[in-house]
Amino acid sequence: MSRRVALPGADELFRRTQAPVRPAEPAEPVVADAAPSAMEGGVRATSPAPAAPAPRRRRAGAGRPTGRVRHEEKITVYVSPEELIDLENAKLALRAQHGLAVDRGRIVREALAVVVSDLEQRGEDSIIVRRLRGL
Repeated sequence: MSRRVALPGADELFRRTQAPVRPAEPAEPVVADAAPSAMEGGVRATSPAPAAPAPRRRRAGAGRPTGRVRHEEKITVYVSPEELIDLENAKLALRAQHGLAVDRGRIVREALAVVVSDLEQRGEDSIIVRRLRGL
C-alpha cells in the first residue's frame, strides 16, 4: 500500500469557480476549421474571435473613479523613490488628517479621474497640458 496522497491535478486546482459575467450577445454561427480534429469526427468547430469592444468615450465631468472594486485591467507605472515617498505621505496624511483609509491605487485612480476630467473640460488650459509642456 502506497503512502502517497492523491492530489488533484492542475486542471482541477486552476479551474474557474464562477462563470465570467458578460452581457448577452447575439449568437454567431460556428465556422468549421480546415484542420481536422480526431476528437470531433475530423472537423474541428471554432467560433470566430470576438470583436474588440469599442473604446469607451466619457463625457466631460462624467469620469468617476471606480473606488474599491475588483479591477480587471492593470498597468505598471514606474516612479522615482521620491514620488513613491510622496504617495505614501499622501496616503498617511489622508488617514491622519482626514480619517480616510485608502490605498495607493485608490489615490492614483482618484488623481487620474481629476486630471482626465480637467483635460476634458479645460483642454489647452488644463493642468496636465501645462505641466507636460513645462509651463
